Amino acid sequence: MNFLTLIKNLLLTSFLAFFPIIVFSDVAEDWQLGFQDPATPIMEGIINLHHDLTFFIVVISIFVSWMLGRTLWHFESSQNPIPSSLSHGTLIEVIWTVTPAFILLIIAVPSFSLLYAMDEIISPAITIKTLGHQWYWSYEYSDYLNEEGEAIMYDSYMLPEEDLELGQFRLLEVDNRMVVPTNTHIRVIVSAADVLHSWAVPSLGVKCDAIPGRLNQTSLFIKREGLYYGQCSEICGINHGFMPIVVEAVSLPNYITWISNKLSE
Repeated sequence: MNFLTLIKNLLLTSFLAFFPIIVFSDVAEDWQLGFQDPATPIMEGIINLHHDLTFFIVVISIFVSWMLGRTLWHFESSQNPIPSSLSHGTLIEVIWTVTPAFILLIIAVPSFSLLYAMDEIISPAITIKTLGHQWYWSYEYSDYLNEEGEAIMYDSYMLPEEDLELGQFRLLEVDNRMVVPTNTHIRVIVSAADVLHSWAVPSLGVKCDAIPGRLNQTSLFIKREGLYYGQCSEICGINHGFMPIVVEAVSLPNYITWISNKLSE
């Protein structure tokens, strides 16, 4: 039996070596420096813009460092005991004014396009209201009413550490997740009942302030199923770090089943 188990493990290891399994990171990892894996077109655009800007930053940093190094080397006092009397250079001043302006114009095109896409709400099929409290979230699906004319409403609290199951994340799991369908345009209306909060989920590219007495809105179009973790991103009191967000993206048939079960409760 041990020999068969060893053979099985070797075969599995060999298979994974040639056919690796892609695992998406929808939660922060230890010592993570980069972005979480994107699940929406908006987050993909944010990451692509970041990479494009990184290219310009690297090129500019190398050029400026090279120019500064040459200046320190060639114009050191021992090599040039008599300093130059030149005070102005029209050509070089035009170059170092026009070149940064041209670079900014190149950056502005994708930047403005992304900003417009982040604010655009495209004919939402579902509207969900998110309300921030001290210190939990509540969700309302007003598109669906039961026989008494009541909408789906529930609260979402952080799970205490002693209630966590194997594989769940400390300070990130909740008792009631926000459930949404994939490949569907969703409008999220965000507000607060007491103090300032912020509804933020990194993998979805969403960060929307929750302000008492005001309704803010953002949009979601999730491309794949999964669990997406976030947290309140506005200091809101002593338990600010203990009001996580969990968005569960499911297929449309499973979402319809979940809605039906909620309406029948």
